[in-house]
Amino acid sequence: MAAKIRLMRLGKIRTPHFRIIVSNSRSARDSKAIEEIGRYTPNVEPSLIQINSDRAQYWLGVGAQPSEAVTALLKVTGDWQRFHGLPGSEGTLKVAPAKESKRIAYEAAVKAAANEPADGATTLKKKAQEKLAAKSAPATEQAPASVESADSAEVASEEVAAPVESAPEVSAEASTDAPSEASTDTPASE
Repeated sequence: MAAKIRLMRLGKIRTPHFRIIVSNSRSARDSKAIEEIGRYTPNVEPSLIQINSDRAQYWLGVGAQPSEAVTALLKVTGDWQRFHGLPGSEGTLKVAPAKESKRIAYEAAVKAAANEPADGATTLKKKAQEKLAAKSAPATEQAPASVESADSAEVASEEVAAPVESAPEVSAEASTDAPSEASTDTPASE
């Protein structure tokens, strides 16, 4: 029986991961394997490559032929160089940095949340922000009016009173022009 070292594909359509297996060369890719000697996940950075070096050396020693993809993986881990006695048996495998413990990350998040003010913990919806801004805006407008001196308050009241006297004249003219404007608006709206 001729043995092959090859990849068995697992996973979803666009997220594959592979088992490195030893199987009969005449069997299908995903059929039953003689032995599983490793795993390969290409989608993470750096790629996850785990090969049982002792079992890989054994199967290479008894004549199992690796596929091209498995040969490339064996060269990365250094098992291919070790088997053939070539320099570089340490391989070029990149190892992912150790992840921070979930417990430590959780405790750090709790400390950060304790330092936040209670009022600003959530963001308001757009209408709620507008209402809050409207409530705070009149308070800021009233504050400068109380700071003004009595002279400037008198001048402001005189300016407001002057347009009121001329307002009836303008409104009388507007009332006479109103029917003509209404007659011109009617055809435009139709």
